[in-house]
Amino acid sequence: MTIRHFAIFTLIVLGISCAARQPGAAIKPGFNVYSKDQDVQVGRQASAEIMRQVDVVQDGALQDYVKSLGRRLAATPSAGDYPYEFTLINDPSINAFALPGGPIFVHSGLIRAAENEAQVAGVLAHEIAHVALRHGTNQASKASILQIPAAAAGILLGDGSATSQMAQMGAGLGLNLLMLKYSRGAETQADALGAKILHESGYNPVEMARFFETLEKESGGGGPQFFASHPNPGNRVKAVEAELRAFPQKQYTAGGSNFGAMQQRVAGLPAPRKPVQQQQAAAPPQRQPASGGRTLQTQAFRMAVPSDWVAYGDRSGTSVVAGPRNGLVSDGRGQVQVGYGVLMGQYRPRRARNLQGAAQELLSSLRSSDPSLQASGLRQIQVNGRPALMTQMRGSSPFGGPENNLLVTVPQGNGVMFLVFAAPERDWPGLERAAMTMLESLQVAQ
Repeated sequence: MTIRHFAIFTLIVLGISCAARQPGAAIKPGFNVYSKDQDVQVGRQASAEIMRQVDVVQDGALQDYVKSLGRRLAATPSAGDYPYEFTLINDPSINAFALPGGPIFVHSGLIRAAENEAQVAGVLAHEIAHVALRHGTNQASKASILQIPAAAAGILLGDGSATSQMAQMGAGLGLNLLMLKYSRGAETQADALGAKILHESGYNPVEMARFFETLEKESGGGGPQFFASHPNPGNRVKAVEAELRAFPQKQYTAGGSNFGAMQQRVAGLPAPRKPVQQQQAAAPPQRQPASGGRTLQTQAFRMAVPSDWVAYGDRSGTSVVAGPRNGLVSDGRGQVQVGYGVLMGQYRPRRARNLQGAAQELLSSLRSSDPSLQASGLRQIQVNGRPALMTQMRGSSPFGGPENNLLVTVPQGNGVMFLVFAAPERDWPGLERAAMTMLESLQVAQ
């Protein structure tokens, strides 16, 4: 089961949303365990990895155009004090994305698709807003599932604050978490702050919303690559116009006179080179957990785990991963998978009012985040004297071949605590025995 799938699922079940605000009101960045300096550090490391994978445009005039446009927007008061960098990628798809701390990448296809410079500026302003509002590390902080270097592993099994230790990891953040699909609340915020950045720079903010909505309509609702990570939060034009009414009146521009020339230069770019992707061989999983145990404790639960396991996540218990170090697999491109271990979290059902309904709703959400999972029926069990439900699941292992999973749900407050044990089929008997021992020790807070 991939950390990416589980992280997206965690964001869903936590119900991340944007608090109601009046148009024109200030927007504050959300919860974050990273400092601004660590945003910059994380972004620079991730940017270096991306630069090795993409085809950077070699046309100096085009790069200068994008950098000049970006600098104009980044100089506005609302952009925040970050070392913004703008890079044009030779890629015909319509996309742009930002990394924490300032690196912003623009696909050449976006310039070809825009009707004027203000629309390109609108996308850049939207990405700058994601940086200024720290949405990348905010998502990672809420997901609390990071690519952990060996020195930082075990943060929930050692002493000290989990939050401070997570913050010290800085550059250990995986690219897959930085590039998760934003929530609609985050998109609404980025549209609102992006509109203000455009207003301050003299571009017409409505062009940003018009460009996004035009792309959505022309693609039949599916959206180009941009919408894979930037969902449409609703009627963007109407929302941006509401923001405009809160701004001082101002004359706007649609852009510079050389925009057409830049589009022609983009049309003349050579075919993109195919990036070379490095593969990192997966280490064999831990076939048999070590005897003995350590206590894993959060605000939500307490449980014994094998003595050679590490655990990380947040102290609230909303998102925790535990397992042997070699149970985590990296493919060398920022994607991290949990091949052997257990995922734990909390789920508050949207409609269900009993354990059976909550477990069914949770299972549906989990399967929608990882369609490869196949599940059997739920059966009743006892977990340390408490009623619980268990279901066997089956998927594909990052170590190759089939993977066995065990989903256990236990009542907790207005929802359930869930545990998902995962191991390759050949190593399942050892983990299953360890899982039963762990469940016997599980104590769930009310």
